[in-house]
Amino acid sequence: MGSLFEPHVPRSVEIRLLKTVITRRDTCLMDISRASWVNTTHDWSSVVDADHLAQIRQSPAEFAPDGPWHLVLEVLAYAADEASSKGGGHCVVVLHPDDSLSVRDDGRGADTRVDEHGRTVKKPVMATKDLRFFDFPQVEVLPDGHPRRGMSVVAALSEWLAHTNRRLNGAWTQRYENGVPVTDLEPVEVDGTTGTLVHFRPDGSLGSVTVPAAGDLSRLATAWPHLEVHVDDRRND
Repeated sequence: MGSLFEPHVPRSVEIRLLKTVITRRDTCLMDISRASWVNTTHDWSSVVDADHLAQIRQSPAEFAPDGPWHLVLEVLAYAADEASSKGGGHCVVVLHPDDSLSVRDDGRGADTRVDEHGRTVKKPVMATKDLRFFDFPQVEVLPDGHPRRGMSVVAALSEWLAHTNRRLNGAWTQRYENGVPVTDLEPVEVDGTTGTLVHFRPDGSLGSVTVPAAGDLSRLATAWPHLEVHVDDRRND
């Protein structure tokens, strides 16, 4: 029975109205499909571009001309993008005893979305090419004087890589081997921070990991004035 302030609506009409609302809602959800997401830096429709990763692995001297340090610069370039967008940022590079490297920043974290099937999808930054740079090496040059190509270079030329991502809507980690994901997105404890941690061990063919010279660090400050970078050598710990 309707209230004194609301017109009475027959039960059969209520059911039809409810069905209409549900149908419209489902239609809207289907319209927001993964295929409709706009590509800015990477192609959302692809999770892994095997041919792209193979191309990188076949030419390590081209894509990592300075060895492991060039891979660090590729990662730092994304941290610098984040720092520039918010007026400043902080990043720590760690040289680990097992010859792996890690880069942690305090940015927003990699874009992560939910598709029309309710599945969590993160931007495929590791296993597909950066549309801005890879095929256009003249667009941006890293502090070592070589072209910026993108994070996929780091993943493809690493024996393994762990990508931990923290955003306001959750946190997760995923592991790659030679650029190919070998785990799904695995939730990690939320600690109230945002940012990205990329921990990787460069392929042995790239040579040994060396501490950057003071001049190298000075070039970072000049190239990326919004990003404060600290290097922590723990190899003798």
